[in-house]
Amino acid sequence: MTFEPWFWPEFFQALYETLYMVSIGMIISMIIGIPLGIILVITRENGILENKIVFNILNVVINIFRSIPFIILMVAIIPFTRLIIGTALGTTAAIVPLVLYTAFYIGRLVENSLLEVDQGTIELAESMGATPWQTIWRFLLPEALSSLVLAMTIAAIGLIGATAMAGAVGAGGIGDLAITYGYNQFKHEIMIVTVITLIVLVQLVQTIGNVVADKIRRR
Repeated sequence: MTFEPWFWPEFFQALYETLYMVSIGMIISMIIGIPLGIILVITRENGILENKIVFNILNVVINIFRSIPFIILMVAIIPFTRLIIGTALGTTAAIVPLVLYTAFYIGRLVENSLLEVDQGTIELAESMGATPWQTIWRFLLPEALSSLVLAMTIAAIGLIGATAMAGAVGAGGIGDLAITYGYNQFKHEIMIVTVITLIVLVQLVQTIGNVVADKIRRR
């Protein structure tokens, strides 16, 4: 395959924009999503800090955001994005819907990971007189750490896919490159390169996640 001289600078700029959206979006999403997942677990029935009102409200909110396709969510919150960023277009603006899309997904993944922890671990912590905070940080999270790493890996891969979709509506990145030059200008070689790039990114993230989770599990 041969490419015009402008392609590689455009490609590396698009790759940078994708990595920027994924890294910043993932960090913010984890900051929001991990506490949400913890709250879901500890406030549910028979949880460490059972609170049906908090659990039911949070559960519904997460279900609402999880049921909205990313493209629709991105368009629906344009006024909110403009309020936060000052514009609804561009790479930085795309981080707002990406975070809302991913944070609640992470919340659900964290909930599932923590629920896999043997109830005996919680009972052991309580029998030792651990406070709820100590139970969470010294027993619950360490026991679920390997599963949590894999959950974050899944979320990161989903976020990569979302950034590609965001490119279709002016967010930049690999997705924008594929649509603007590959699809609209019928440059099939560009489509092939962008698809391969996304596949490599996903494989790299999955491999790193698997290695880290495996090392944690073998401790």
